[in-house]
Amino acid sequence: MSQGFLIGPWLMRWNGFLLVFGIAAGALLIAYQAKRRGYDPEVIYFLFLPLVILGTIGARLWHIFTPPLSSVQLGLTTGHYLTHPLDALALWIGGFGLPGAMIAGIFVLFLFARRNEISFWDLADLFAPGLALAQAIGRIGNYFNQELYGLPSHYPLAIFIDPANRLAGYEEVHFYHPLFAYESILSFVNLALLLWFVRRFSDRLKTGDLFLIYLGMYSIIRFLLEFLRLDVALVNGINVNQLFFAILFICAGGSLFWRHRFARVL
Repeated sequence: MSQGFLIGPWLMRWNGFLLVFGIAAGALLIAYQAKRRGYDPEVIYFLFLPLVILGTIGARLWHIFTPPLSSVQLGLTTGHYLTHPLDALALWIGGFGLPGAMIAGIFVLFLFARRNEISFWDLADLFAPGLALAQAIGRIGNYFNQELYGLPSHYPLAIFIDPANRLAGYEEVHFYHPLFAYESILSFVNLALLLWFVRRFSDRLKTGDLFLIYLGMYSIIRFLLEFLRLDVALVNGINVNQLFFAILFICAGGSLFWRHRFARVL
């Protein structure tokens, strides 16, 4: 399998290319949405760099404190990172955790909105479709690294995983659920639904609703896919990623219910 393509003497890996391409496509969609709603697209481009930097830091910290099984089997535990800080800074060692990137991204948006006297919820609504698009494209790159595969499978969509990329105890198992493909497809569905909501219910949506819908739908996707995931992140025997998305869904769904049902009664 081709790992990438050459740009002069440098090898551009497909995983990195698709990740960058997904982020760029998401940023363009966000800028387009901002222009349609009367915001200066330059705001989005200004936010791009701090979101990427702090999102990367947040994702790395999530991985360090909640390492998945594959990292633990290699000895890349939280204790290892804390006693070997250079490995924590070496981003090519280990991996990243999306929940950390989400938390950091929301923090950046909140600070930016507060400093520039912009509604946080307005800003978050602009980002919702672009985030879904970036996730949908970026996940495709996991195919080339043979990451984010699920439990063994014999279904037609199952993919072959090279022995070098199999978890301990699964050396003789050849085919697995392509969780990255499931998440990519469902993220495209999430994007389509968000854009449909904007067009169909623009007169009923309150500020912040679109972002809450995005969080709720993506939380359902990740929560359900964790049941199929083999390389889970366990803290005291609990799948911490699944717990995070369960809490996120409750918060997002509860907020939407309060806004549109309970608050009306009061």
